[in-house]
Parts: sequence; C-alpha cells; structure tokens
Amino acid sequence: MYETDGSRSPTTGWLPWTAPVALIGGLVLAAVGGLVVDLPALAFGVELTSSHTPPGLAILDTFVQDVAFVLVAVYCARLGGRAVRSWQFGLRSPGVGWRSSSGLILLLLVVFIVLSVVWSEVFNPSREKLLEQLGSNEGAALLLLSAGLTCVVAPVCEELLFRGYIFTALRNWRGTLPAALITALLFGGVHVGSAPALDLVPLAALGFGLCLLYRYTGSLYPCIVAHSLNNSLAFSSLEDWSWQAPVLMAGALLGIGAILLASKRVGLIAPATQPPRVGA
Repeated sequence: MYETDGSRSPTTGWLPWTAPVALIGGLVLAAVGGLVVDLPALAFGVELTSSHTPPGLAILDTFVQDVAFVLVAVYCARLGGRAVRSWQFGLRSPGVGWRSSSGLILLLLVVFIVLSVVWSEVFNPSREKLLEQLGSNEGAALLLLSAGLTCVVAPVCEELLFRGYIFTALRNWRGTLPAALITALLFGGVHVGSAPALDLVPLAALGFGLCLLYRYTGSLYPCIVAHSLNNSLAFSSLEDWSWQAPVLMAGALLGIGAILLASKRVGLIAPATQPPRVGA
C-alpha cells in the first residue's frame, strides 16, 4: 500500500531543503547547457547578442533548459543514495479517476482564464513576446517547433520539476498550502524574462492551482494536461488563431501521450504497484 500524508499522493521522504537546490540547480545547469549550445554557434559566425538570439537557437536553448529541469529533479531525488521511481514524481494514474480529474482540470482552466481576463482588463500588461523570440512567425518549421516546445515539452518538464519534485519536497516541511504557495511563487518567478512582469502574478496563481490539482488527484498527469491546454490556448491567442486552437490542443496532448508511452516502453515510467514505504 502507498504511504501518504493524508492526501492521495504517496509520500517520498525528500528533504525540503532540496527544493530550492533543485530550482537553483536547474537554472544553473540550463545556463551551462545554453553556453554549450551558444558558444559553438558564435564560433561559426552566428550573430548572437544579449538583445538578440536567432529563433532556432532560442528554441534549442529553451529545450536545453527544460531538459535541465528534469535532470536536476532526478538528481536531487537521488541524494543520499535514494532509489528513484517514477511514481514518486506523480507519474501514476489519478487516484480519483480520470472523470473527476477532467472536471478539476476544466475548473482550473476556467478559473485561470477568468482571472487572466480580469487581470488584463485592470492592469493591461504588455503582449508576451516569447513566440516572437522563438520565431513562430518566420516559417512553418519554426512555428511547429515553437508549438511543440511550448505545448508539449515545457508542460512535461516544468511539471516534473515544480509539482513532481519541488512541491512534493516542500510538503514534507509544512504541508500542502505553504508548499503550494512557495511553489507557485517560484513557478511565476522562473518565467521572468519570458513573460511580461505583470503576467507573473496570474502565472503564480496557475502554479498554485496546479499544486492543488496534484494534491487532490495524486497524479502529475492531470497537471501536465492542464498545463499543456493552457499553453495551447495562450499560443493560439498570441497567433490570433481560431479553428487552429483545438487542433493544437489535441495535437499537443497526442504528443505528450507519445512521450509518456515511449517512456513506459523503455522503462522510465514503471507501474506504480506497491512502492516501498518511506523508511522501509
């Protein structure tokens, strides 16, 4: 049986102090990975400045950052010689079932959309320029890569770090609500530079809601789905799409499903049957 702390999620025994270590480590590894990508580009004469990064390079840098998040989360989970299992990151079926989880996903998205609309009307934040940086308007290939990065890769990697590891570790310190609040602030803060400053508050609110979604479903899968659907809606809005939006949402979910299926095939995600008790 799973050992829990009163929620539907199994406990892990991860030390709370490793949560900020995971975030800082992820950012440092992302910066190092970015240098590994950028320095050869400079050597080959690619024009790269602090104010301008070629779209293709920006996509690769962001992909490296997302992968760094996952690597550091796994590394921190292994501190002290702990065995790491996929179920510890929430990669298991929702304890409440997919019907209830779908309702919670819909509720979270509706609340976030309403909050975002009200926030925009009151504060009128500037339009996000991330897709311009990724070059989504400079050709079909860059558009597809930008969509895949934003709506498939980022939701999986960010959820593994923020909800799967940081929130889980912090819950071992003061419980769900303080952990959700801290994780939300970190989630909003990590988007500095990729989103307008005024948008960081709604993003933090989304991060808080995703923590609660994980808490009540006991699974990271609904969080990944909600994150992907939100990013797909935002991507479609920035591209001024209409009918393309549901196509992107469906395609993104299929892409995530393909990644998860491949991970199961190679053994990265194993069935969550009777994981060991904490301290056993």
